[in-house]
Amino acid sequence: MFVDVLTQVIILFILIFLGFALAKIKLLNNEWVRCMTDFVLMFVTPCVIIKSFFREFNKSDLKDLLISFLLGIILHIGFIVLSVLFLRDNDKNRQVVLQYAAVFSNCGFMAIPLQQALLGESGVFLGSSFVAIFNAFVWSWGLLVMSGDKKTLKPIKIITTPAFLALIIGLAVFLLSIPVPKIISEPVSMLAALNTPLPMIIIGFHLANSNVLKGLTNIKCIFAILLRLVIYPAAAITIMWLCGIKGDMLISQAICCSAPVAAVTTMFSAKYGRDTELSVNLVSLSTLLSLITMPAMITFAEKLANL
Repeated sequence: MFVDVLTQVIILFILIFLGFALAKIKLLNNEWVRCMTDFVLMFVTPCVIIKSFFREFNKSDLKDLLISFLLGIILHIGFIVLSVLFLRDNDKNRQVVLQYAAVFSNCGFMAIPLQQALLGESGVFLGSSFVAIFNAFVWSWGLLVMSGDKKTLKPIKIITTPAFLALIIGLAVFLLSIPVPKIISEPVSMLAALNTPLPMIIIGFHLANSNVLKGLTNIKCIFAILLRLVIYPAAAITIMWLCGIKGDMLISQAICCSAPVAAVTTMFSAKYGRDTELSVNLVSLSTLLSLITMPAMITFAEKLANL
């Protein structure tokens, strides 16, 4: 399993290197990447989620989906509580970024492609709920701590995120057994197929424009990354297994939990005047280190899943 996971992660990193190279030779620029990011978030990732629900309804899948929802909520709450306790800094702007980075994984860009490669549609089906919960927390607790203003909290922002809307559409198709004609399913599948190359190229672009090595000199930065890549996923995997979570469910959740720092950390940091440089270091360094940590965490989950 480790070799399989490592192979898939290396494939993703080859695509990341392509984005890195394109940025260095100036074939990519900030405006193009910004537009491509919006395209992925608004159309590609939602199509991946919707496509995963193109399956015959059965009670077993519904039960697994509800469990996945519950796990996503519990895990995010646990990550938030631990991050607030463990990550402190005299500089409020730095503290907010460190806590945010430790809580939120890049589950949309990094986890879904891996779930698709390792577990197929079943993995994406289970992982889609984690992505939806991720978005809910990003636009609630995440927005609150980044902005520092309770007035920014608006439920409409949560329920109108593309991933959440895609989940609603997918659930409707699944629960009501709505037949999807080829004229719709084919374009959805084609757009979903872009979910691996485009996000990786975007990550590569951001790596090319960041000082990764600078993060290695920051102890608190390293600790936040250690929490995100090793401590949180290892603890989550162990606790889920002890609670009886096994099989694809455990592996799918492990992939989401072990993903590097979410790219949205930098977007929110820039928007609300937090420590943007620190956020870039956290995202870029954790992405590089995940080449080692993700295969290890997912293999650990796979070993427990089959016990």
